[in-house]
Formats: sequence, structure tokens, C-alpha cells
Amino acid sequence: MKVLKEILPCGLQRFLQTMRAIQGALIVASSIQIVLGYSQLWGLFSRFFSPLGMAPVVALVGLGLFQRGFPALGNCVEIGIPMLLLIIGLSLYLKHVRPFRDVPIFERFPVLVCVTIIWIYSLVLTASGAYRDKSLRTQISCRADRANLISTAPWFKFPYPLQWGPPTFSAGHSFAMMSAVLVSMVESTGAYKATSRLAIATPPPAYVLSRGIGWQGIGILLDGLFGTATGSTVSVENAGLLGLTRVGSRRVVEISAGFMIFFSTLGKFGAVFASIPFPIFAALYCVLFGLVASVGLSFLQFTNMNCMRNLIITGLSLFLGISVPQFFNEYWNPSRRGLVHTNAGWFNAIINTVFSSPPTVGLIVAVFLDNTLEVEKSKTDRGMTWWGKFRSFRGDNRNEEFYTLPFNLNRFFPPT
Repeated sequence: MKVLKEILPCGLQRFLQTMRAIQGALIVASSIQIVLGYSQLWGLFSRFFSPLGMAPVVALVGLGLFQRGFPALGNCVEIGIPMLLLIIGLSLYLKHVRPFRDVPIFERFPVLVCVTIIWIYSLVLTASGAYRDKSLRTQISCRADRANLISTAPWFKFPYPLQWGPPTFSAGHSFAMMSAVLVSMVESTGAYKATSRLAIATPPPAYVLSRGIGWQGIGILLDGLFGTATGSTVSVENAGLLGLTRVGSRRVVEISAGFMIFFSTLGKFGAVFASIPFPIFAALYCVLFGLVASVGLSFLQFTNMNCMRNLIITGLSLFLGISVPQFFNEYWNPSRRGLVHTNAGWFNAIINTVFSSPPTVGLIVAVFLDNTLEVEKSKTDRGMTWWGKFRSFRGDNRNEEFYTLPFNLNRFFPPT
């Protein structure tokens, strides 16, 4: 007992030090997206994006998350496989079946229906003792009551700024977080493009891309102030969900945000959803991430894929976008912490993080090759003739409908 009392304060102190360091790193790193976003620099850089260059980037936003798909599903196949088959069956084969007249339940709510059914199924397996003598890994993946989440969660906890104490600032931590923010910016841009296509909207103009990155920077700043330990980025699965359910209403997003605030402050309710076995989500990811990847490839319809130049750029960026991060990830372990292992920790963090991101590697390869190989001669083959008119906010009348901010916020962020 005496040893335990000595260990606990040390553990708590280490936790607070870590959280304060993360807070400081997030606050500093958020400045990158805020500056690049609201200064319109990211929008200016987007002039180098063509349908050919963005196709592999958007595809890799989905394909790059393959490890969170079937490999995670396989940790509990008796839950993951039924979930995968059920979501495919309801959303694709039975989407026009309406158990209740004029209510397209299977077309609009396949995720809610499938998650509820398989979650109840997992509860039955857990209660029946199916995992009582299984390995720890199986119990963590399959049990619906793992880690006593519900019993240990507080009923109410309201987050407040600097709840872990004043943030601490370190150059090494800040550079490491900056590299993660840069990667997040690339991946979010690909998700923006995928979302616009799934919502049957015009491609986001340069101003909208910059504005989105700027707002994301504000989100990361708030993450640092509130001590969330994680930053904000675009949810790739939500982009896929938009295509699966065909629901892209802003009102739905606003209501969902309200539910998230509700469940985050009432700990017991949030813990109920956190107890859902992860293989259920992994089965969803197989469908949603695959949908996002296919949307990226759909951009190739605006290019000339009979051109050898385009074939090489697409194939090389896709292959290296998957192969290079896999190579870097093989060297990530607690002792070595990445392939690049010099005395400069900040340099190691930047290189290892950037080249461990499939969309970022794909962007580097695709955009570089696309803007250095026969650029003027291949303008039409690259799809720039079709893409160029959407760069300006006023280039298409539909942009007003799709990208005007709600609550009259355009007064403070007028389009350019």
C-alpha cells in the first residue's frame, strides 16, 4: 500500500506534465493552419491542384486507412463479419425496401440500424460468457463491457480551458505537432474534395479551401486550450457516410454537433457509446473508406487516361502513397520511433510524420509530377480546362448555395 501511494502521485504528475506539453504544442501548431487558411496562402497553393493531381490524393485519404478496416475487423470476426455483411445488405441490396410507408429507413439510416442490431448481438455474447476464458486481446476487441467504462465514467463533467494547468511550450514538441498539423491539412483537403463530390456540389473554390483550413486551425487552438490531447481534422468516415446515406443537410450536422456536446458532458451516456466493440466500426470503415477512395478515382473521368503521362503520374503516386508510408511505419517502435533517427528530434518528427501519411506522400508525388511534366501541352489532358472555372467563388452561381456560411457569418468572412 505504501508503494502504491508513492507511485500514484508520480503517475498523476507525469500525466499532468504530458497534458500540459500537448496543450502547448497544439496551441503553437494551430497557428500554421490559421495563417495558411485566413491569409489565403493555401488557396493560392491550390492553383497547382488538377483533377489528375487530386485523384490519387483523395483516393489515398480512404486507402491510407486500410489498417483500420479488415485488420481491425479480424480481431473479432464473429462480430465484424456479420456487421460487414449486414451494412452491405441493407445499404445496397435492400435500400429501396420500406418497412414503413414513405420512410426510407434502410436507405437513410443503414448505419443506425446495423450498429444497433450488432451491438445488441455483442451484448448477448458478452452476457452469455462467450469471452470469459478468451485471451486479453479478444476480450478487449469483442466484449461490450470492457474496462468498466460505464461504471467508472462520471455522470457529469464539463470541460473548461486549461483544466490540466498552464500549458508548457517546447520547441521539439511544437515542431512534432506542426508536422502532424501539416499532414492533417493535406488529408482534410482531400476529404473536402470528396465531400463536395458526394454531396453533388461544385468543387470547393480556393477561398473555401482556405476558409476551411482556417476554421480547422481555430478548432485545434480550442483543442489545446481545453486540453483534449487530440487535434481537430476532417472525419473521413463522415465523408463516406454522406455518400452512403445521401444525407448532406447542414441542419443534420448542427443537430449532430448538439448531440456530441450532450454526450461529452454527460459521461455515462458517452461511455455507453464508447463501449461499442471497435470491430463494429471497423466493418463500417471497410465500406466508408472504400467509398471515399472510389470518389477520388472518379476525378479521373475529367482527365485523358489514354495519355501515358497521366497513367504514369496516377500509378506512381498511388503506389508510392501506399508503399512509402508502409516502409516508414515498419520502423516505428518505442525504442527507435521512426526511420529517421538523428540527434535533432524536431527533424525526426517532421520527416517521419510527413512520410508516414499516404495522402501527403501522394500529394507530393502527384502535384510535383503534374506541374513539371509537359504542363502547358497537357492542360486539357490534366482536366484543368474543366477545373479552372471553379477556382473562384463567383465562378459558378451554385457556389453561393453550397458554400455560404450559416447564421450570416459571411459578414465577417466575405468571399473573395
